[in-house]
Parts: sequence; C-alpha cells; structure tokens
Amino acid sequence: MKKENYIPFSKEILLEKQLEHAYKNETDATNFKRLFHILEHYFHYEGFGLNQQLKLNYAHFDPDRLPEERALYANKSNLKSFHTIFKKVLERGNFEKIDDEVLHKAINASDLLGLNLDIDFDNYDDYYLYARGLSKTKEQVKHFIFWKKEVEIEYYDRVVIYLHYKDSSYFEAKKVDPEKIHFDPNSIVLKIFKRVPKNDLETIFPNAEPKMSLKDKLLLWIPAIGGGVPILSTKVVPALLKIVNAYKTGHLNLIQGIKTNLIQSGVALIVLSLYLFRQYKGYVNKKNNFKKMLTDSLYFKNLGNNGGVFHSLIDASEEEEMKETMLAYSFLLQNKQPTSAEVLDQQIESWFKKEFNCELDFDVKDAISKLQHIGLAHEKHNEWTVLPIDEALKRVDEIWDGIFEYN
Repeated sequence: MKKENYIPFSKEILLEKQLEHAYKNETDATNFKRLFHILEHYFHYEGFGLNQQLKLNYAHFDPDRLPEERALYANKSNLKSFHTIFKKVLERGNFEKIDDEVLHKAINASDLLGLNLDIDFDNYDDYYLYARGLSKTKEQVKHFIFWKKEVEIEYYDRVVIYLHYKDSSYFEAKKVDPEKIHFDPNSIVLKIFKRVPKNDLETIFPNAEPKMSLKDKLLLWIPAIGGGVPILSTKVVPALLKIVNAYKTGHLNLIQGIKTNLIQSGVALIVLSLYLFRQYKGYVNKKNNFKKMLTDSLYFKNLGNNGGVFHSLIDASEEEEMKETMLAYSFLLQNKQPTSAEVLDQQIESWFKKEFNCELDFDVKDAISKLQHIGLAHEKHNEWTVLPIDEALKRVDEIWDGIFEYN
C-alpha cells in the first residue's frame, strides 16, 4: 500500500508528544505552546481567506441557491479560479486524487454489494474524486447461498466528490423530461463522505443505477431456457394438442392419461417458476441492499454538501498545515545544527514509526516551505536551521500584527 502524506493524529496529540519528549524545561514548554497557538491563528486566518474565495467563485454554480440569486453571480464567480482554489485546499489537507482506473475498477468489482452499477458519466462536464486515509479491515460477505466468507476491505477515511453537470441545452437535446431531472443543470454538486469502501466508490454517485450482472442473468435465463423450453415443447404443447385432437375425434377415453401428464408438466413448470422467482428475488434484495447502503451513506456517512463541504475541507487543511509546520520546526530546533531536508524527513518518519507504529510519507518539502514563508527557517548549502523559540514568537507576532494594520 502506498504511503500517504496524511497524518492520522490530531495536532493536540502531536503537541502533547513533543512537549513530553523534547520540552522538559517549563519555560521552553510554555513558549512552544505559545508558538503553537499563534501559528494556529495564522493558519486559521489563511483558511478564512481561502473560504471566502471559494464561496464567491462557487456561488453561481451552487444548487442550494435560488436561480435568481445564482444569476447575480454570473459575472462574479469564475470556474477556473474555483477549480484552482478548491484543488489547492484539497492538497493542503493531504487529499489525493483518485484515478479513473480505481473508480472504474470499483464499478466492475463491488466488494460489499455484489451488485453492478451503471453511471451515466455523459451527464457531467467534469467530475473527480479526492480521498485520504486508506486503511484495511475484515468484513463478512455472502459466499454462495448459505455460506459467508471473511474478506479484507480497504476503506477511505474521507472522500470528496465533485460533479459539474452539463447545461440545460444538453438535456433538452436528449429530450429528457425536466420533471425527471433531480438536479440543476450547470450546477456543481460537492459532497464529502467518511469511511467509504475503495471498491464501492461508485455508490456515492447520485445517478448510480443497479443493473443485472452477467452472473445474475445467467442464473435467471439458463434455467428458464434449459428447463422451461423442453417442458413446454415436449410435454405441455403436445399434451394440449392431443387433448384438442381427442375432443375432435371423440376419443375421450384418452384424455385422462393426457391430463395426468399435463398436470405433471404443470407441476414441473411451477417448480421451475418458483426457482426463477427465487433468483429474481435475490437480485431484488441486492437492489434493496444498495438502496439501504445509499441511504446509510447519505444519512450516516455524509459529512457535508455543496457549500458546507468548504468548512470541513478548510478545517482539514488548517490541521494538516499546522501539524507539518509544528513538527518540522520542533525537530529542526532539537537538532541544534543545520539539517538537510532528507535527514529531517527520515527523522520525522522514524519518530512516527516509533511513537505510533505508523508509516507515512511526511511532506517535508511542504513543511519547510511553510516555515520559510513565515520566516522561521533559513537555508544555507541545502541545510536548514530555525529561529530559537523566543525569536520565532517575535517573528510570528510581527506577522500577526501586520495582518490587521491600518495604513
């Protein structure tokens, strides 16, 4: 499994661990906590600015707004700018784009449902999914008729889906009944979900429709053709013809024997029909299970829709930015000598392995870049040093004071 940049521990837990191991002096511990909190406010301020830009550039495409209100933003919302900022926030939160190959594999191989789904991707001008926090767990799934087997399922901790619907002219050209469209053309639907199985990603698409798999069709039609046609052609139809002929010729004494054969054939057809009904009922049950899973996803797994998604993503991006910056600063401070990015990366990843038994790919480049941007780290001969805590506090305080300076 590929290592992720995502750090699956809260910033408070990481602060506690750093204080416990590296800042035993009370003054140093107090100053480090002060630096931690002022950096929190700094990243929160950055997040506020990103949130405002997202809301402005999304307003024209927001399906939760009235059409009249959306029209007011026609010249204010910029789709290209929205894409750029939205993807920037996702990447800052250490979300990674899900490849089309992974999605189409999920469509063709459902782990939990055993049901094939059909998605009309032509409805969208653009779509993509981002996820983070891939983990494995064991699940019991049906195997044959009565047995169950344990399989290993991969889950994404968070999944964000972006769907940009085509405009109304496309649906008018296809002569789609406007009453049957449950979305606003040219709108952008955003959703964020928790704990989504990797091989059931397709279930979070709003237009996913169940369809019979080849296996379901074979189980339904092969017995129907293989059993029903021979009974009808060799038993039922000939028996009916003999009865008709007996009435015409007056040989009514032959009818009783023919009726017995006909009843036996009818019983065989009833048994076959019950089997076919059972097979079809199994498919219907799969569809109902899908509807239940969809309901559960919308009610229990859905963490936000449309503009509400921004708050979750901004919070996630602030958290990840804070964790990376704090760890990079703390380890460089502890080293007390210039350190290369490669060595720093190894130190932090080894620390996660030792403290949490967690393997991750720490984004050292991004962490150092943030420290440099704030003015807390300096590079010389490809090695990095950071300001002492008291100087770092002064530096960040200057930045914070400058944000609200009236000029």
